[in-house]
Amino acid sequence: MKKIKLYLNNAGYCVAKKSHSIKGAEKKPIHFNALFGLIEHPEKGWILYDTGYADRFFEATRSYPHKIYANITKVVLKPEEEVQAQLMAFGIEPEDIQHIILTHFHADHVAGLKDFKNATIYCSKKAFLHAKNSSHFWGFSKGILKDLMPADIENRVQFVEEIGTTQTDDIFGERIDLFNDDSILVYYLPGHAVGQIGILLETTKQQYFLIADACWNQVAYKDLKLPHPIVRTFFSSWKSYKDIVQKLHEYHKKHPEVTIIPTHCNETTDQLINSKIDMDAL
Repeated sequence: MKKIKLYLNNAGYCVAKKSHSIKGAEKKPIHFNALFGLIEHPEKGWILYDTGYADRFFEATRSYPHKIYANITKVVLKPEEEVQAQLMAFGIEPEDIQHIILTHFHADHVAGLKDFKNATIYCSKKAFLHAKNSSHFWGFSKGILKDLMPADIENRVQFVEEIGTTQTDDIFGERIDLFNDDSILVYYLPGHAVGQIGILLETTKQQYFLIADACWNQVAYKDLKLPHPIVRTFFSSWKSYKDIVQKLHEYHKKHPEVTIIPTHCNETTDQLINSKIDMDAL
């Protein structure tokens, strides 16, 4: 693969129960960190992988029924933790971000989207149409807050399946070479959310497979331990979710050298994130 650079950090978190994320685990509260990635591509420049939480999440959930979302997912975010603030502290202005890869449209992945007005937004067509056609009133029940979507998103969105080259994959069936240069490979990872995607990339050190919420922790793809059935209500397809976890299990066995990164797995991400941006750490 073509080598690119990757930096990872969190932009806030929400509080959840460990017993919900892993069936049979302790009923203690845990942090579901909102992971984002900053990618440096030799030709494309700066690329964001998701955008984490931002203050506008609190604005979007100030009144009912969206306040129910905020009550269920207790979000904690300091101003300096927003992606925009982290980038500016490093000397990257919001307008310098020309590309954003959105794995799916849940609030903890898109809340910072409006900060990057110059960026082309890449996602699957299914994910976009699901978000677009979701009820403004009841969309929160599936993690969609339409107030977080830029007004001009239809002019800026590009669908990964329409701009990239589709390739055959022996485990997932297919994948997409996003920029047609073998630098970022997109995988369909539905189940948790409609049209969810993940990306495979390679730095000078190793390959990383960022799988968003295809599963919430490493014990899912390593040991096939699933979440508590109570979370099925919030998933788009439990059957697809289990199918993708099985494929991730097969992928891990076949490619143990690749670091698989679920967005909310602290056991994985704590070893990879840095408090200050360093494009050569990973």
